[in-house]
Amino acid sequence: MTAVLVTRPRAEAAETAAALRSLGHHPVLAPLLEIRPLPGPALDLAGVQALAVTSVNGVRALAGRTGRRDLPLFAVGGRTAREAATAGFRTIHTADGDARGLAALLAGTLDPAAGAVLHLGGREQAADLGLLLAPAGLPVRRVIGYAAEAVPALPAEADTALRRGGVVAALFFSPRSARLFVSLAQAAGLGDSCRTVTACCLSPAVADAATALPWRSVRTAQRPDQTALLALLPPAAGT
Repeated sequence: MTAVLVTRPRAEAAETAAALRSLGHHPVLAPLLEIRPLPGPALDLAGVQALAVTSVNGVRALAGRTGRRDLPLFAVGGRTAREAATAGFRTIHTADGDARGLAALLAGTLDPAAGAVLHLGGREQAADLGLLLAPAGLPVRRVIGYAAEAVPALPAEADTALRRGGVVAALFFSPRSARLFVSLAQAAGLGDSCRTVTACCLSPAVADAATALPWRSVRTAQRPDQTALLALLPPAAGT
């Protein structure tokens, strides 16, 4: 089996690990961000015409802050939409996997005069949905529902696998996780260990964040979803 680093938070990494095993790869979990829900009061949905979520963690935080499931929910991609369906939201619109696509879907679907969009997301955000929707005149209420906190060092299993030269690829789903990996790998003296590793990145922005290390190559998915990302992997050993 070929070893592949999975740098997603642990809950999401489990799904990716299962997909890797089905392709004949050996997943090495290396979560770089730890998700911590942030407490808060029940959401005030007065004047809100729709909900927007940009991650499965946003869905989980949203579901914990309101019992309403009747408002239309706009999800950044398929994985987030499936999480919303599991949480009981009834009307779900799905974008193509990134914040710009989500903004375009919202702008093309909603009437600015009908009310605000409530976006429940993390303390750190890769893209400002309010800024993206400003040209369409759609008001956005941003609520912070969770924090994604950086780990202080590369997980031990990932460190060991890189030092032994057993890793063929690393999967990066966000610019922040890619930047963090670069920083932690450099601090651990693992730059040379990346020379035989292919960095597989979900988007051009993620690829830009990863390029500071001397990778064997940096590849970018054709679409911002897991299926396209996994298509970048080299063939598994023995296949």
